[in-house]
Amino acid sequence: MTTTVPVVWVIAAALPIVLLVAWAFGAIARWMLRGRARLGVAPSIVISIIGTAMGLLVAGWISPQAMPWGLLSIVLALGMSIAGIAVYGAVAAHFQHPQRETVAELLAAGESDRVEFKSTARVNLHTGAKDDRMELVIAKTVCGFLNGDGGTLLVGVDDAGTPLGLAADYATLKVPDADRFELFLRDLLSVSLGQNAAASVGIEFATMTGVEGEPVVCRLTAEPSPRPVYLRTGKGAGPELWVRTGNSTRQLSVDEANSYVMHRWPLSLGATVAAQFRAAVRFSEQR
Repeated sequence: MTTTVPVVWVIAAALPIVLLVAWAFGAIARWMLRGRARLGVAPSIVISIIGTAMGLLVAGWISPQAMPWGLLSIVLALGMSIAGIAVYGAVAAHFQHPQRETVAELLAAGESDRVEFKSTARVNLHTGAKDDRMELVIAKTVCGFLNGDGGTLLVGVDDAGTPLGLAADYATLKVPDADRFELFLRDLLSVSLGQNAAASVGIEFATMTGVEGEPVVCRLTAEPSPRPVYLRTGKGAGPELWVRTGNSTRQLSVDEANSYVMHRWPLSLGATVAAQFRAAVRFSEQR
C-alpha cells in the first residue's frame, strides 16, 4: 500500500529549507563582497532566493537531469545569489551617493552615535603631560566604531565642539607636524587593533579657517568592519570587544561579546569555532 504525502506537507517542509539555504547563500555573498556591497540580512535573503531560483533554472536548462542538491545546481545558485547581491549593492551605491559632512558640519551637529570629539590623543590637559590613557581612549573609540555602524572621531576638539587644535599633541613628537602625528596614530592603531583594522581607518587633517588661530583638527573615519575587531591594551593582555552604544563606547563582557559576534558576524563566529575544533583535534592527535 502506497502512502501519499499531502502536497501541503511537502511545501511546509520545503519553505524553512529554502529560507535556510537563502540565509546561508546571502551570508556567504555578504562576506565575499564585504567592503563593496553593504546589505542587511533580510534583503540579502530575498535577493538570494531570487538568485537561487535563477541558478536552478539555468542548471535545468544546461542539464535537464540536474538535481537541486547536485554540484552544478549549488554552484550556479550560489553564483547567482552573489551576483544578485553585488548588482544590488552597486545600483544602491550609484543612486544613493551619500554626501560626506565637512568637519565644520560635524562640529555644529555635535556628538552622536556616529561622531565623537576628543581634545587630545596623547596629552592629559589636566596635568599637561603625555598620558598613555589618552591613547587608549582613542583606540577604544575607533574599535567601537569598527565593531558598529562606523563613525568619525575628531581629535583636537573639546566636548562642546570647539576646535582646540593639535598643538599639545604635536609638542610630544620629535617632528611636530601632521605627517608625524598620522604616523603615531597608525602605530597606535596597529598595535592595539591589528594591522588590518588600522589600515581600514582613514586619517585626514582639516584647518578650521575662520576660527581664531586657525586650529588643525584630525579626522579619523572608520567604516563598519567585516569581522570583529578586538582591542589589546598591552603585552599579555586578553582581547577586548568594544562597541558603540549611543554616544558612548563600552566594553562587552565575554557572554555579551559572544552573542554580539554571533549575530553580527555569523560566518566569522563559524570560522572561529571551526578553528578551535581543528586545534582540539590536533591536540588530541598529539596526545
